[in-house]
Amino acid sequence: MFSVKKEFDVSAEQECLIVGVFDKPVRFEGILARADEQFEGHLTELVKSGDISAKKKAIAKIHTFGKIGAKRVITVGLGKEKEFSFEGLREAFGKAFKEVKSSKLQNAGVCLDTFIGGDVDALDAAHALSEAFALSTYKFEDYKQKSNEPEKEIESIAVYCEAADEEDVKASLTVGYAHGKGTNSARTLVNLPGNMLTATDLANYSSELAWRYGFEVEILEKEDMLKLGMGALLAVNQGSAEPPKMIVLKYQGKEEWKDVIGLVGKGITFDTGGYSIKPKDGIVGMKTDMGGAAAVLGAMEVIGELKPEQNVVAVIPSTDNMVSGTAFKPDDVITSMSGKTIEVLNTDAEGRLALADAVTYAKHHGADYLVDVATLTGGVIIALGEETTGALTNNEEWFEQVLEASYEAGEPIWRLPLFEKDKERIRSSKIADLNNSPGRAGHAIMGGGFVGEFAEDTPWVHLDIAGTATTAKNHDLGPDGATGVMVRTLALLVERFEAKAK
Repeated sequence: MFSVKKEFDVSAEQECLIVGVFDKPVRFEGILARADEQFEGHLTELVKSGDISAKKKAIAKIHTFGKIGAKRVITVGLGKEKEFSFEGLREAFGKAFKEVKSSKLQNAGVCLDTFIGGDVDALDAAHALSEAFALSTYKFEDYKQKSNEPEKEIESIAVYCEAADEEDVKASLTVGYAHGKGTNSARTLVNLPGNMLTATDLANYSSELAWRYGFEVEILEKEDMLKLGMGALLAVNQGSAEPPKMIVLKYQGKEEWKDVIGLVGKGITFDTGGYSIKPKDGIVGMKTDMGGAAAVLGAMEVIGELKPEQNVVAVIPSTDNMVSGTAFKPDDVITSMSGKTIEVLNTDAEGRLALADAVTYAKHHGADYLVDVATLTGGVIIALGEETTGALTNNEEWFEQVLEASYEAGEPIWRLPLFEKDKERIRSSKIADLNNSPGRAGHAIMGGGFVGEFAEDTPWVHLDIAGTATTAKNHDLGPDGATGVMVRTLALLVERFEAKAK
């Protein structure tokens, strides 16, 4: 897919060459200087006249008539160099690759040196390039009838860079592309219809992932869960014709199984709300309620590709939440794997029940640090909108590591408070240890805080992606639909992990 060269090959006959343009006095260097010479200074004139714009993400396409070894030059504006950032660069590359794809071009060259500026060096630019390429060109293969016309995809990208060693650039391209591909895998899982992604399907997918990367895998069946006392997940599954699965993947990157990061993802493959049934409009789209599981599996794919020297256990509780004569009901009392009893006041607050047993089981597998990811509450959308993931924690140092990873990934999170009085509300049941639905006030805090009751003293961060797991609009780094949010944050968290947050 990617090749790296020091100098542009004028005989390459590429379909396009992508270059970045900063908002500064025109002074072409390297490839662009040579191209400007071939055009007798007309490129300089095009910039001065505004036909080539340096405005952020502005695209211009110039046909070269074969003068420089590329049929066309695609320029992308980068704005002022002092305002240049990695995230802005990633979006600029996304815009450029969308242009290449819409033009049905199959190969491209990128003049990487023209995308270096501010705090962004050549290796950062290479990472942004490959990650943006994967993300921006993603398309979900839907179920519409297809025409006989073959689709053209971008098959090769030549990266020209004089500012860094070729092998280092290749390594950065590999890392960025792994992050993008893992995110796309999560997007596809979330986009799949509920009848095509049951708990069994999710378990089979996980097993295939384990086989591909050499992970240890464990799939607990209903009988196993009964023996282990996983009454919370089993309660959610009671109304379903589909069997539940507790999915475990283990990656050992160190000689000893210590300092283990536990990634826990909510895997509710369809959520009707149970007897606390969702309204007609609210039930549409509930195939996406396994977005947390998808994020964890996407991160495990990245981990499998890059093989960091860390230990990770991924735990995914999976079932659907259906209505039937056997479904659990409001006023039921259930017993979780931890032994804590739960009064069920809302069967649509099922995700926290599934996560309760999964968090306990992650600790059983030696997790020293926990992150759970879930499309948990509508309340987090009211609080933070659809661009920011909500977070809760019981450990400042561990949260800081998660926060830093989210900044680097460009997946913003915002911490919500969790005070002792909030915990008292979660423990407010008169007949059980916990209440699964203490009311609408502080809904996102109540849902995440409930999961925290099972993390107990283990350093823990909860990520509520109910608002960020999907988007209704096309954007520079992908189409509408599933976003694959938190794949890159989790992967970076593992890659950058420091065992000090206890």
